Amino acid sequence: MLQESKSTSSMSTKNFFLTSLISGALAGTICDFISFPLDTLKTRLQSQHGFLKSGGFKQLYKGLGPVMVGSAPSASLFFLTYESFKIVFEPQISEQYHSIIHMIAASVGEMVACLIRVPVEVVKQRRQALLTDPHKLPLKTLYRGYGSTVIRDLPFGLIQMPLWEYFKFHWKKHMKRECTPLEGALCGSLSVAISASITTPLDVAKTRIMLSNMAIGKDEIKISVMLKKVYCNYGFRGLFAGFLPRVGGFTISGFIFFGVYEKVREICISNLPP
Repeated sequence: MLQESKSTSSMSTKNFFLTSLISGALAGTICDFISFPLDTLKTRLQSQHGFLKSGGFKQLYKGLGPVMVGSAPSASLFFLTYESFKIVFEPQISEQYHSIIHMIAASVGEMVACLIRVPVEVVKQRRQALLTDPHKLPLKTLYRGYGSTVIRDLPFGLIQMPLWEYFKFHWKKHMKRECTPLEGALCGSLSVAISASITTPLDVAKTRIMLSNMAIGKDEIKISVMLKKVYCNYGFRGLFAGFLPRVGGFTISGFIFFGVYEKVREICISNLPP
């Protein structure tokens, strides 16, 4: 912990920004590419149009294009915001309250990242579900799922990032040394699996909002209305549609994401001049 703090504090502001941007961008892009087929299956299982009508097991990389464009800036923005928040506020607060800083940093990071993530997700999920839009989607439609995505991602981030930091902290304390990128990846994978499990119902509602007909009224695409509708039609099981590919995909992608992030960050800190 001390060694990491010294390394971070010795970095120039320019190099800190560069490290966060590069690490986040590479982690996000590689992770999204590898886990994309599972994400497609999850989307189709959650779709109100039905799994087979949404494509079944065919064209599992449908919609990859917008994701490859949006992954790097979205992940970079998240980690840039998250790490900046930590650097500014952690030195001013006792270590026992650092988990609160991590929660707030994750929340702010998610809201900022969603500015890019949401329109990318709307286009991606509509393509994954094989929905054809005759005209370009208006900006209002592209941001239709912003509220539901933030409502999903805020608790996800609130659980995931503090858990990741918690697991790393206790592993370092137990081993009496810094975490390796592999160990950081395992901590990240576990934290992501727990977060994905808990927030699946919110993801189901978010997916259905993004895949809904553009003519549907505003009141019908509220996350509370969508959750109630899913529960009434499919029961408790419907709220956890796509649970296995979601949690399985997130566990794998969490390992890749945090592993790549930690390794690239380590390389940047070692090689960039102070």
